[in-house]
Amino acid sequence: MLETALKSFTTFFATIGPVEAAVLFATLTPKMARAERQRIALRATMIATAILAFFTLLGGPILNQLGVSIAALQTAGGIVLLLISLDMIFARPGGSIKLTPPEGEEAQTREDVAVFPLATPLLAGPGAMSAGILLAANAHGEPLGLAVVVASLLAVMIVTLALLYLAHELNRMFSLTAQRVLVRVFGILLAAIAVQGVFNGLRAAGFMSPGL
Repeated sequence: MLETALKSFTTFFATIGPVEAAVLFATLTPKMARAERQRIALRATMIATAILAFFTLLGGPILNQLGVSIAALQTAGGIVLLLISLDMIFARPGGSIKLTPPEGEEAQTREDVAVFPLATPLLAGPGAMSAGILLAANAHGEPLGLAVVVASLLAVMIVTLALLYLAHELNRMFSLTAQRVLVRVFGILLAAIAVQGVFNGLRAAGFMSPGL
C-alpha cells in the first residue's frame, strides 16, 4: 500500500501542479486582499477536489459501460501522462500551465477566478482527470487500494490549498529557475510512472510478457 500511496501522490502532484497553479494564482490576484485570495483559493480547491474525486471513483465504471477495457485505459492514460511529463521536463510554454492564450486573457478580466481558470483547467485538468481514472483502474476494484488513491488525492489537494494560501509569498521567495527545476523533477517521475502504465496496459492486453 505504501508503494500505491507514493505512486498516487506523485502522479497527482505532477498532473495537478500545485506549484505552477500557485504561481499563476499570484499573477491573477495581485491587488486582492489576503482574505479574498484565501476565499477564492478554498473555493477553487473544493471544486477541483470534487471534480477529480468524481472522475477517480466513477470514470472507470463509466468507461466500462462504454466498452473500454482496463488494458486500453491503462495504455491510453499512460500515453496522456507521458505527453504531460514531456511538457514538464522540457518546460514547453503553456505545457504545464494548461491555459491557452485566449483562456489567459479571459482569466485576467474575470473578477472571480475560482471556477475558471483555477479550479478547472488549472487544478482539475485533463491530465489530472486521466491520472485519477488510471490510478483507480490500477487498484483493480480493491476497496483498500481505491481508498489509498482517494486519500492521496486529498493529501495533494491539501498541499495545493496551502500553496495557494502562500502563493504571493512563495512567488517572491522562489525564482523562476527554482520553480522550473522542481517541475522538471516531478516531470521525470511522472514520465517513469506513465511508461509503466503503458507497459501494464500492453501486458494486460497480451502484447508483452509478464516479466516486463
